[in-house]
Amino acid sequence: MRKQNLLLFFAFFLGVFSLKSQVLEPVKWQFSLNSVSDTEVEIVAEAAIDEGWHLYSVNLPGGGPVPTSISLIESGKYEAAGEIKQEPQPEKQYDQAFNMELSWFSNSATLTLPVRIKSSDVKVVEGYVEFMVCDDEQCLPPDRLDFSLPLEDDVVAGSDEVTDLKEEEAAPPVEVVSQGDEGKVEPVEDGSETGDEEKRGNWGIFWMSFLGGFAALLTPCVFPMIPMTVSFFTKQSKTKATGIRSAFFYGISIIVIYVVLGTVVTAIFGADVLNRLSTDPWFNLFFAALLITFAVSFFGAFEIILPNAWISAADKGADKGGLLGIFFMAFTLALVSFSCTGPIVGTLIVQAASVGGIAPVIGMLGFSLALALPFALFAAFPGWLNSLPKSGGWLNSVKVFLGFLELAFAFKFLSITDMVLGLHILEREVFIAIWITIFGALGFYLMGKIRLPHDSPMEYLPVSRMMLGLLVFAFTIYMIPGLWGAPVNLISGFPPPSNYAESPHGVGNRASGAGRGSTASLSEDMHLGPQGIPAFDDYDKALAYAQQVNKPLLLDFTGKGCTNCRKMEDAVWSDPTVREMLANDFVLTSLYVDFRQQLPEDEKYVSPVTGKKIRTVGNKWSDFQISRFQRNSQPHYVILGHDEEKLVEDRGYNTDIEAYIDWLKRGLRAFEERGK
Repeated sequence: MRKQNLLLFFAFFLGVFSLKSQVLEPVKWQFSLNSVSDTEVEIVAEAAIDEGWHLYSVNLPGGGPVPTSISLIESGKYEAAGEIKQEPQPEKQYDQAFNMELSWFSNSATLTLPVRIKSSDVKVVEGYVEFMVCDDEQCLPPDRLDFSLPLEDDVVAGSDEVTDLKEEEAAPPVEVVSQGDEGKVEPVEDGSETGDEEKRGNWGIFWMSFLGGFAALLTPCVFPMIPMTVSFFTKQSKTKATGIRSAFFYGISIIVIYVVLGTVVTAIFGADVLNRLSTDPWFNLFFAALLITFAVSFFGAFEIILPNAWISAADKGADKGGLLGIFFMAFTLALVSFSCTGPIVGTLIVQAASVGGIAPVIGMLGFSLALALPFALFAAFPGWLNSLPKSGGWLNSVKVFLGFLELAFAFKFLSITDMVLGLHILEREVFIAIWITIFGALGFYLMGKIRLPHDSPMEYLPVSRMMLGLLVFAFTIYMIPGLWGAPVNLISGFPPPSNYAESPHGVGNRASGAGRGSTASLSEDMHLGPQGIPAFDDYDKALAYAQQVNKPLLLDFTGKGCTNCRKMEDAVWSDPTVREMLANDFVLTSLYVDFRQQLPEDEKYVSPVTGKKIRTVGNKWSDFQISRFQRNSQPHYVILGHDEEKLVEDRGYNTDIEAYIDWLKRGLRAFEERGK
């Protein structure tokens, strides 16, 4: 009896050990709180990453994996005071599966979030980190880890009653032992500071804004002002040197005005909020509406005009003379030209805001520098004024051209909203079709076949306009194959990724249709999944259907942001034999562990296995995978019989097609032998 008990205990131990070994925990987090000033602290989140795994960075394009983020639980007593800083600099790599450039950390990462304390009775700072990790073969579902960092009673006071926050008085750092130990913290010896990291994409924003500034110069609100303003300075000044100095100060004033605008935007929103704009559906929806409004304005439907009182006040200031008067002249130019420059500035700020940090400031620096340079250069070399083309109807054509670009960019933000909310309205083919229509219309406009309200009559087609029209038509024709699955790399990053499409692998591609030669039909609760294979996204409905049609159930634990899942679908499921077997011999059920749709309140629960709050559909399938199959990585494939028992061993990432076919065949044989 004693020997039997020992054997049972040993078997139980092995079972527990086996379960633990299947649930991967490649990231361990350590949290600490550092002092910055009397009313500001910073949360430092340090991640130790197991070898071979990578943790995605803070800034990722929409439609891909889930970026890492630190969020505060709202209490009204504290708030984020800046952007999340990350160290070291993330690694970059172009991901063919998502058709986008991704960035991540290996080995370790340190994220820092500054926090402003608003009340004197703050006891703890609470929040959570959301993150996603992958290795070369599998991904884990997005995870949320709560933290609670205590403050001593006299550490921080509100703005009305401030006490000193000494570094030695700061709360002791805490450590979260693993991914699974949500909210469990233990003291550690010390924390660490993190350095500043330059924002990615700031140079791109600068040069894009610089080009935007030159585009604004070629509008009817700004271009005629160049010779008028420069002539004013050169004629009113007693010497040429004085005129040049005045014009240079005028240009510097323009730069200051727009840089202040970018600074105000950053200050109002906060850099941490700006960082979230790239994936927030409602911000992107607002931006899209804003750009459409700007486009319609440029087309001539109406003008965006600031209140006359503002312009009059600035004009009075310009009459004062001296440097102050010159500054108000620049301010008057900014206000008067707003109907032309406003939409361009708005578009640039929208794009810069999606990058986050100080990008709006850098964007406005680039824009204003391009806008100010001609005034300074033509003042220094007034003879160049004779080489400027005369004002005319071509200036309005520039506005209309920019309007078409504004309209095209608007659909980029609409597509992000569509992808994040999972609406599948603006999928890749629809997006490309809309761009083909927009740029096709632009080509006809440039060729003089479309005339808008403020256009001047054209007796002949200028050669420059014809050449630009031909270029636009060539670009439009280039996009047409994208409707059938061509990569159209010239616009990579603008349309949704290829996996977010009606035909993820192209119309007519052998991977695109299990339906070719397939007898599989779609039931009410099915949809066309990867490779066009009919699939369910709900386990209970799939099980009932499998029992009805007498087929085994194949569970595909996957994720929208799982790059290795896409590789399996591209490399293995695209094989005709695999595709036909999945479509005809199995009931495929794709369970997305990163699907963020909230569960109804009465369906939310606390997992008895992990102790975590199950809030979303993705949480539900992730918990189902862990509790039933003791795995938390994707891709993960399981073949079940009608009794919900496994027919063969599980399978993970392995692109050996023959081995996958053999696994499917063994599953079918086991199903037939069991008779269910």
